[in-house]
Amino acid sequence: MIELEIQELEELVTKMRRDLHQIPELGLEEFQTAKYIRERLASFGITEIYEVVNTGTIAVIRSERPGKTIAYRSDIDALPVEEQTGYDFASKTSGKMHACGHDGHMSTLLGFAGYLTNHPEKVRGTIVLVFQPAEEGPGGAQLIVDTGILQELGVEEIVGLHVFPDLPAGKISCRPGPMMARNAEVTIIVKGLSSHGAQPQQGEDAIVATGGIISGLSSILARNISPLDNVVLTFGTIHGGEAMNIIAQEVTLHGTMRAFDDKVYDEVVRRIDLIALEIAKGYGCEAEVIFNHMYRVVDNDPRMVGALEKLAADYYVETPPYLIAEDFSMYQTVMPGMFFFLGIRDEEKGYTYPLHSGKMKFDEKHLLLGIQTFVNLIDALNEGK
Repeated sequence: MIELEIQELEELVTKMRRDLHQIPELGLEEFQTAKYIRERLASFGITEIYEVVNTGTIAVIRSERPGKTIAYRSDIDALPVEEQTGYDFASKTSGKMHACGHDGHMSTLLGFAGYLTNHPEKVRGTIVLVFQPAEEGPGGAQLIVDTGILQELGVEEIVGLHVFPDLPAGKISCRPGPMMARNAEVTIIVKGLSSHGAQPQQGEDAIVATGGIISGLSSILARNISPLDNVVLTFGTIHGGEAMNIIAQEVTLHGTMRAFDDKVYDEVVRRIDLIALEIAKGYGCEAEVIFNHMYRVVDNDPRMVGALEKLAADYYVETPPYLIAEDFSMYQTVMPGMFFFLGIRDEEKGYTYPLHSGKMKFDEKHLLLGIQTFVNLIDALNEGK
């Protein structure tokens, strides 16, 4: 399943992953990471390297063999998470960790680059390697799209992967069409009038109004959206009030919403705004609703998924859709794209912790399957070209 030449990359891939794991940096701050990536690419003999949005890097490998211009993308940022893995190569920066596997994504794409420079006969057309900052926020994919560099390079299709601890090691999974959700951050500010807690009739209680809003919003999913549509509306924080004996003047809610269908998403947005404002008014208060619309639906090109399923028949499984979000979707708004999961779950070693956990771990040898799949996709996606 994995070629000998790719198996021989294990030591290099392991070193790169562990080097990168120790230097986690948050979105748009990945200067040390970018330096490492660019130096590695240069060491492979790649000369066409572009610096984009400061910490992003795009490398180009060209061939005289006819073929498409295909981009392969890795995210490069880390999370504000305290590491709890016990690794001897753990993060050197307190409070920051590659808890979402982006260190694995980078070392996979770098390993792919090293393989192609040693095996130029495998290249067809043009391969574009995208090392993208700020996937976790504020959305580096859109920043790269906005530069126009992918269009200038003539990129026709884009491929990405994500290590996934829900999926057994040795497997990859994907699905045609919607695979990951569109999302938004939602902030609701409820404003009332403070008064002494012993004289509530002289105030307008923002806490009571907020309770009504929270209850009212639950009706959106129960009564305004079809039970067959997958939607999440979660408020994770609530802050308000000044003291236990003062009627609260202001309360702020922060939450997230997710949906797979744009029409459903737009309806939820409309309903949140309407319900929050009207319920607040009923309690004598005012409400302001602020949406930060983040990423779009990860909507995989069916032809590309078909090619992946065919080449990976022995280790392919179809994934169910997930309501997690991924800014790879922003590339898919301008070109066909495919995003797939790479299994890293290993029950025997206890590598079962989820993404974004401070205990998330995986074995680097499983990244080789990602490199092999990237290599095989070159021919598979060029069929019929």
